Amino acid sequence: MAASTQAPKAAAVADYDVIVVGAGIMGSCVAHAAAFRGARALLLERFDLLHHLGSSHGESRTIRDAYPKAQYPPMVRLARRLWADAEAEAGYRVLTPAPQLSMGPRSNASLLSAIKSAGAEEVDLAAKWGGAFRVPDGWVTAVSEHGGGVLNATKAVAMFQALAVKKGAVVRDKTEVVDIRTGPEGGVVVTTSTGEEFHGAKCVVTVGAWTSKLVRSVAGLELPIQPLHTMVLYWRVKPGRERELTAESGFPTFSSYGDPHVYSTPSLELPGLIKINYDSGPPCDPDSRDWASGGGDVAERVARWIEEFMPDHVEATDGPVSRQSCMYSMTPDKDFVIDFLGGEFGNDVVVGAGFSGHGFKMGPAVGRILAEMAMDGEARTAAEAGVELGHFRINRFEGDPKGNAKN
Repeated sequence: MAASTQAPKAAAVADYDVIVVGAGIMGSCVAHAAAFRGARALLLERFDLLHHLGSSHGESRTIRDAYPKAQYPPMVRLARRLWADAEAEAGYRVLTPAPQLSMGPRSNASLLSAIKSAGAEEVDLAAKWGGAFRVPDGWVTAVSEHGGGVLNATKAVAMFQALAVKKGAVVRDKTEVVDIRTGPEGGVVVTTSTGEEFHGAKCVVTVGAWTSKLVRSVAGLELPIQPLHTMVLYWRVKPGRERELTAESGFPTFSSYGDPHVYSTPSLELPGLIKINYDSGPPCDPDSRDWASGGGDVAERVARWIEEFMPDHVEATDGPVSRQSCMYSMTPDKDFVIDFLGGEFGNDVVVGAGFSGHGFKMGPAVGRILAEMAMDGEARTAAEAGVELGHFRINRFEGDPKGNAKN
């Protein structure tokens, strides 16, 4: 028998070790974490880098250690360490520390759990911040002196992208991913709207409000992640009160657990203005939002809160001075999705999504966890930090009336 002259077929070699789809805070942190470990990382973004169409833009996000659910404080503590590491690596700061004030009815179990998790202590608000707040009888007001802070969101995303590139990652914007499939000889093939293909050993999906659409398209999996259109609102501080409400003077980030649930950062990025927001908004399609009025009655709800709780310090009569659109990606339980996609993809595709309006602060921690899951099949950093990833699995939605996801 004549010997074959055809050379044996070589094993396919992936162009990249990790392909990250979506360059918001989570995807940028994944790319950085992977590249930091020496992986060949590719970060793909559908829109321009640092765009304002998703959930990672703007001048500020809160960071706080006061959480009702036990799974989050360990992740926040891990994230704080990683924020500091990234700032040291970059040579500049994106986090301004501040106290964290939690307040609401003493009967609110979630509030009491958050206060306990942060080790916060009850304070007299009038003595602490000069009567900036008026709270009803029966409310509890507790402060974690070192638990809060303000993150410059867009600057933070840019920082992690720059650090990823410095470590060798490739970043591509205006590159819309329309398909992810298993490779003929292992790994994944990522296809863009222009027909371009990228081959990778692993893939991490971090596309925010577009997650349900992409996952449904590539895997036929229904994730109950509902985008909400919310508004970032800045209000004018009343004359003579401007300095009192600044981060420089020690004014806190705060959460009010009444109805509505309101949160705020101290006056920082826009002098004379303070950001006070309602923690929700109406459902939306991320590809066809109503930019003019899509935020519903968010501003009206916050204005009523200001008139009741901060009437001497913040002007609400004429509405907010500035409104900026943003989105939440809500799960039914408001817990994140951090899991392998499974099915035909096995452990080759990892999903990070459904951050439900409170994930930005944990970006570096989530990024490292997702990178480790993709590269190692497990997340050692999460285990070492005490983060229980079981709360974030895709298959927890099985049988839920609001979603029919199957693993």
